[in-house]
Amino acid sequence: MKKRIAQLITIVMGVTVVFGLTVADFITQDRKFSQTENRILASAPEFSFKELFEGEYTSDFETYVTDQFVFRDQWIALKTASDIALGKKDVGGVYLTKDGGLIEKHLPSDIDVQKAQEKVTLLSELMQHYEEQGSFNNFHVMLAPTADNIQTHRLPNHAQYFDQKPFLEQVAEAVGQEHIIDLWDTLEQHKEEYIYYLTDHHWTTQGAYLAYLEWAEEIGVTPVSFDQQTKEVLSEEFLGTLHSKTNLDLNPDVMEGYKLPEDRTYQVYYDMTPSAKDSIYEEKYLDTKNKYGYFLDDNHGFVQIETGLSNGKTLFVIKDSYANCLVPFLTEHYETICIIDLRYCNMSLYQLIDLATENYAPEDEYDMLVLYNVIHFIEEFQYRK
Repeated sequence: MKKRIAQLITIVMGVTVVFGLTVADFITQDRKFSQTENRILASAPEFSFKELFEGEYTSDFETYVTDQFVFRDQWIALKTASDIALGKKDVGGVYLTKDGGLIEKHLPSDIDVQKAQEKVTLLSELMQHYEEQGSFNNFHVMLAPTADNIQTHRLPNHAQYFDQKPFLEQVAEAVGQEHIIDLWDTLEQHKEEYIYYLTDHHWTTQGAYLAYLEWAEEIGVTPVSFDQQTKEVLSEEFLGTLHSKTNLDLNPDVMEGYKLPEDRTYQVYYDMTPSAKDSIYEEKYLDTKNKYGYFLDDNHGFVQIETGLSNGKTLFVIKDSYANCLVPFLTEHYETICIIDLRYCNMSLYQLIDLATENYAPEDEYDMLVLYNVIHFIEEFQYRK
């Protein structure tokens, strides 16, 4: 009798919880944006019989329910805690590191070999196109290894990862070693230092500075310093994209930035708007989850920076977000920097570059830098000719 009563109580409690969560889902207003995950959440799909029969409606509705589920952030944290309790060393595509941080997980099985080869071919075609035109004095490729390849000492024991070094060698063979800015050795030499965030997939500004030093040596310019006089602490409460995937209670990262010269006048045009801003930094992001958006106002398809220098030099940067905290150092060497993020650019790349240069003097000097992390390059490098 007592057993039946206990079973009945369990059933009633279960039904009550499910009913309560269902009611809470219906009465809770949908969220448009998740600060924790730093992304727009799915909205309720509009019903149509056509999309229902094609399966699109049910798929969109499932995404909507998952995104708008009540107490979503708390459930993510609970799921992560339970995985850790069961002895798992990775959660949601993220390794839990030995030093109490996180590293994004990239397995060999995650990499589409054919897709990776297509990206190498595209890069080679881009370089050949501008070599034939003689448009650029310098054409360089900088592909940054991700933390799982450089800071292997932080990974859990026996953790697998996609070895990026053979791929980088393949890229160098395709475009020519003289066009490659190799970051592997310098990053590995500093692997014990704070060159990658512990809660985010980006390198830190210190890591980007090491890459900038390699670039400066290759180009043949004197680099600016990044020391106590030129660096500033932007935030001591940065919890990045990897934290969003786990929602663990972690120590936040410290985010630093390069102080721009105060005697310089900057004009920054985003997405070809006629009005300019006077800084490449946007402080409003420091009060949000997406603090990394402070650099270059997050991500735009096209950004044009007039640095206040007068040396007739223009740099084109084709990039992912790894470039955002490195570009401030580059503003010390060019009169104009044009930044292209192919993820947000719907124009022909060749036409966009032609359009951007049509008002410049013929005697101006042009350089190009392709800057991605290796994984983003394989996944995202794509352009219209």
